[in-house]
Amino acid sequence: MNNDRLLRFLGICKRAGALVSGAETVEKTIREGKARLVLYASDVSENSLKRVLATARERQLPARRLSCDKDALSFALGRYCGILCTTDTGFAKKILEMME
Repeated sequence: MNNDRLLRFLGICKRAGALVSGAETVEKTIREGKARLVLYASDVSENSLKRVLATARERQLPARRLSCDKDALSFALGRYCGILCTTDTGFAKKILEMME
């Protein structure tokens, strides 16, 4: 996987309004049934991640660990974040393809 390419694509998702960031906001989006894919940085704390992943498993939603840390992810998106999700099925599918 080309990490820079994936981070640029996540920036496109953000500009399209199809990316939600922050543990609480992501968890709320999952519960509302709007999330399609959960992503998290490699250095996110277990406490932040635990509830989000439990909610994603409950809704049978895929969750993937990114190969970058929060600083790289935040730099790419222009906002400090470690946990995010996409609300668009097409973007989610493309991200999963890029991660394979």
